[in-house]
Amino acid sequence: MQDEYRTVARPGVHETEVNRSRFLCALAPAATEQEAQDFIATVRKEHADANHNCWAYVIGADASVQKASDDGEPGGTAGVPMLQMLLRRDMRYVVAVVTRYFGGVKLGAGGLIRAYGGAVGEALDTLGTRTRRRFRLATVTVGHQRAGKLENDLRTTGREVRDVRYGEAVTMEIALPDADVDAFRAWLADTTAGTAVFEPGGEAYGDA
Repeated sequence: MQDEYRTVARPGVHETEVNRSRFLCALAPAATEQEAQDFIATVRKEHADANHNCWAYVIGADASVQKASDDGEPGGTAGVPMLQMLLRRDMRYVVAVVTRYFGGVKLGAGGLIRAYGGAVGEALDTLGTRTRRRFRLATVTVGHQRAGKLENDLRTTGREVRDVRYGEAVTMEIALPDADVDAFRAWLADTTAGTAVFEPGGEAYGDA
């Protein structure tokens, strides 16, 4: 399983021009394949008058789903270079649609490959990306008398506190980099004089 991946920071559109053809690259984060397909459908509808709406998407932290379409351009000259650019940049959970308005000058296969791949690369540079890192979720249970100081210590040492619940004891949901679990156990025992209970849980991705 990937320790980290990158995704697009925000949805957006970046336009480039190559030999009078306009290439509009729309990028968006997509948590599922359905979200990616819905985004493609929205862009197609918006640019129904365009010559081509080529697309590519990568879903899964390990890039388990990879799909692309040339949408009428010569085979392998649009969708595949777009997909390759996303993969080369370690992009995941992302969808790209490049809309082309033909400007009257044929670009040839090599020109198309460069134009479509380049449109995605430029859009990523312009819109920005963010890194998501794999975290171990865990629960820390501690008595009320130590809870306030512990929560404060967790936050000041940069730990991610996702939730705090008050009952007979105080339960805190936290997220840790996998490599930090053993060191955190030792820190927690030291900080709470061994009174806190640490229970590791599943895994999730969060902003690095």
